[in-house]
Amino acid sequence: MPFHFSSTCLLPVLWSSLHDHFPDTFCPQCLRRSATETLFCHFYRPKERLAPRPGPRLTFPSVEETLKPFMLSMKKLREISSRFTKEMDNGLDKKKHQKAAVKMLPTFVRAKPDGSERGDFLALDLGGTNFRVLHIRVEDKKILKVDSQICAIPQEIMQGTGHELFDHLAKCLGEFLESQKLKEQKLPLGFTFSFPCEQTEIDKSILIRWTKGFSCSGVEGKDVVQLLKDAIHKRGDYDISSVVMVNDTVATMMSCNQQEHEDPDCEIGMIIGTGTNACYMEDMKNVKRCEETEGQMCINTEWGGFGDKSPLSDPGALDDILTDFDKEVDETSINPGVHIFEKMISGMYLGEIVRLVLVELTNNNLLFEGKVTVRLDTKHTFETKHMSFIEGARVDQEVIDTIQDLLKVRCSEDDARVVSLVCDTISSRSAHLCAAALAAIANRIRLNKAKDNLKTAVGVDGTVYKKHPNFRHKLEDAVAFLAPECDLKFYISEDGSGKGAAMVTAVAQRQPHSRLMNGNGEEDR
Repeated sequence: MPFHFSSTCLLPVLWSSLHDHFPDTFCPQCLRRSATETLFCHFYRPKERLAPRPGPRLTFPSVEETLKPFMLSMKKLREISSRFTKEMDNGLDKKKHQKAAVKMLPTFVRAKPDGSERGDFLALDLGGTNFRVLHIRVEDKKILKVDSQICAIPQEIMQGTGHELFDHLAKCLGEFLESQKLKEQKLPLGFTFSFPCEQTEIDKSILIRWTKGFSCSGVEGKDVVQLLKDAIHKRGDYDISSVVMVNDTVATMMSCNQQEHEDPDCEIGMIIGTGTNACYMEDMKNVKRCEETEGQMCINTEWGGFGDKSPLSDPGALDDILTDFDKEVDETSINPGVHIFEKMISGMYLGEIVRLVLVELTNNNLLFEGKVTVRLDTKHTFETKHMSFIEGARVDQEVIDTIQDLLKVRCSEDDARVVSLVCDTISSRSAHLCAAALAAIANRIRLNKAKDNLKTAVGVDGTVYKKHPNFRHKLEDAVAFLAPECDLKFYISEDGSGKGAAMVTAVAQRQPHSRLMNGNGEEDR
């Protein structure tokens, strides 16, 4: 007999009671259920929650054995959040930051838009296999005009030399300026460069390492702003007045401050797409690597490195929750041992984790008649977009046909349910891990402000967050559990890497100039 409630006022009490009885347990679906559905899930279907409507040969233990390592308890998520807080402290510390896994990089963005920004700006957005060039006009905290052009980056350039990459960027920028009749003007440019960099000034940024499939030689350890300037000057047919280095998460945060919405202001930026990262506004007194102690600065956490082994984190902070599937994804990547957190949660890797689990289940004769096809056994054939489709659809003939066409297998209705379950479990873990790190950032802002309760906003971009049917709800509900003193609003960024970069460039024209201090407490020059 199912539960029936005559008044919704009972739901919060029952919800609280549920988590008193199950304080350390999440099933993959629960964080996106209503209180009524969650109670029903736990009390009336305890054995089915891992496999909705199982068929005769699909039993709870057989699937749980493979999926259980992906299911993180509330206790474990709180522990991970605490570990991330410690890693943040290490990254901000003047003496420890070089050895820290979470780099906590100063961005030298010292303020948010205040309405005084105006003028014409260029933006160059490089973060994947395509990049964009934009011309943006800003006035009174509003974007009045946007013109843009998308340019492809061929695989041979992504994995060629640095000179080839930056010459290609300069060429496409020149073609865009020609099309917009802007070649005779010298405009400031915001350069959104979505890779781990060490900024020493607003216009100086050293690439730490390539990610997202890039491996251009001669760039790591070099100033990417200078490389872009050199490529532009080498052409000689146009010039720019200045270059402001913009991380994509910072641009995301700034674009949400530019958007029209009610308070609170946006103090956190987060991207969950092909890669993942977050930034936030930190009090200058806590940024030990800068001399100034007044005001704030946006910190680029580079949280994708959470879990990497370092002299301060060995074993890695996530070693105890890494599955064999995670380890295989890492070992077969182009950068083994690097960006462990990103490989557990971002769009570049989620589909591959699912594929490896499906292979394991098939080898155990629990899927596809026990037959591993060449297609199923081929890396990257199952992508994160396929997860989104399967999780957002009913298990019907369309889903079965999709799985069969994609993996060249014979797929029954039970098989389709198992595939859906695997996708749901792995996307849930991704959302919960993101929530653990985000909760740590929100609590840090709350403590900086010495408040019992915090109201702030998170600007978000990325295809996983925006296009996955359930990810957003799983993440936001988990944050509410992990940071109950923080009331977070989530704003979808409207072209953060373009419009946001322009806003960062506009703000940079009026902000104080800051530099990093070296190990002796002196400013780097």
